[in-house]
Amino acid sequence: MSTAAAKTLGVAELQVMADRAPFIAFCQLKVTEADIEQQVLTMEAPFRPEFERGPGTKQWHGGPLASIIDTVGDFAIAMLVGGGIPTINFRVDYLRPAVDTKLVAKATVRRVGRTVGVADIDLFNDKGVLVAIGRGSYAIPASAS
Repeated sequence: MSTAAAKTLGVAELQVMADRAPFIAFCQLKVTEADIEQQVLTMEAPFRPEFERGPGTKQWHGGPLASIIDTVGDFAIAMLVGGGIPTINFRVDYLRPAVDTKLVAKATVRRVGRTVGVADIDLFNDKGVLVAIGRGSYAIPASAS
């Protein structure tokens, strides 16, 4: 699929999508960069007490980390196909704890095919240290191909 044939989405349009989705809005994900030419999307998430692994630890629970990875991968593909898409599968490798930090997720689209898109997602703490990596595959709607 040629991304030129699809309606692409920029930062403002992607942020509207994020703000309209109740769970993503709860996570307070913010789109900070949408580079259509390089096929890279960057989003940030602040730490919230609801994401804490244990009371008072300020350590992120793995569930919110996985949710952020999945969401940012999805939005990276959506940026290129013009809208939200369902996840087929994703995986996460946790590399180190994320403690008392906002997170920066950078998704790089690896492929947008006729029916499936694939993105790799790097998740960093606010000091730029890699805390987790993920890969997601997402279903491309027939209207986008």
